Amino acid sequence: MSQAPVHREPMRTMLKTRNTRRVQERFIEYGLLACALVAILTTAGIVFILLKETIAFFGKDGVSLWDFLTDTQWTPLFQDPQFGIIVLLSGTFTSSLVALAVAIPLGTIIAIFLSEFASEKAREWAKPILELLSGIPTIVFGYFALLFVTPLLRSVFPGLPGFNLLSAGIVMGVMIVPYVASISEDAMRAVPMSLREGSYAMGATRLQTALKVVVPAAFSGIAAAYILGISRAVGETMIVAVAAGTQPNLTLNPFDQAATITTFIAQVSKGDVPYGSVGYLSIFAAGLALFLLTLVFNLLGFWLRKRYREVY
Repeated sequence: MSQAPVHREPMRTMLKTRNTRRVQERFIEYGLLACALVAILTTAGIVFILLKETIAFFGKDGVSLWDFLTDTQWTPLFQDPQFGIIVLLSGTFTSSLVALAVAIPLGTIIAIFLSEFASEKAREWAKPILELLSGIPTIVFGYFALLFVTPLLRSVFPGLPGFNLLSAGIVMGVMIVPYVASISEDAMRAVPMSLREGSYAMGATRLQTALKVVVPAAFSGIAAAYILGISRAVGETMIVAVAAGTQPNLTLNPFDQAATITTFIAQVSKGDVPYGSVGYLSIFAAGLALFLLTLVFNLLGFWLRKRYREVY
């Protein structure tokens, strides 16, 4: 009896295709790993530079960590320099609190409306327009605060100076609204419809369902939106530089003018300060303080997401 011929060519083609696919998948894996490493190495490089230059800053004569943390004057560019970071922190906190007082309630209300009350057609129109607001350059917001919001506020508060934290904070809050509203709305939309239907079956209204069921269920995502808004407010530069002034001032009064950490960094980075001087190195110490402040807020947001995450 004759034996049936063995078809080796299709088998070789199949093995070759499989090997090619494995090589392609391995190449994609390495590419994705490289992209992830870029973000990690960039962050590590930033931290390294900040630490290196900050150590050099504290190595200068007359600069001590204790004075940096407790002094109430910030004049690193003067002949008799003083380095009290609390002065810049006060301006940063005050402007950020004003911004959050605007962005958090307004963004949350917008998110609740878009998620629970707006029609599908209204949502399709409103959300892109809302997100378009986040694409406006911050320098435009800064001049809007200086030339429109400040005169408007001065008509209500005649003693308000031309540069003030209130105007900068209000406009900064308007700028942050799209971030808070968009992320919060996405978190609310992710809440299962069964929770809403169960609330309606118990006789709750749409408003009661939104406030007592949907918002608590989406709290982890809403908290993430708030933390992102805080980080965005703390790191804002151009709005406060244009509308709040560049004069360091230890104050928690939003009606005063004051400089923030980012304002001082932008001021020194213009190139007028000699490279390697104590004034130049002070921007890295201030930048490290800002980095640690942002890190604290991000860790808080991570803890809130982990603490209140709901699994459906």
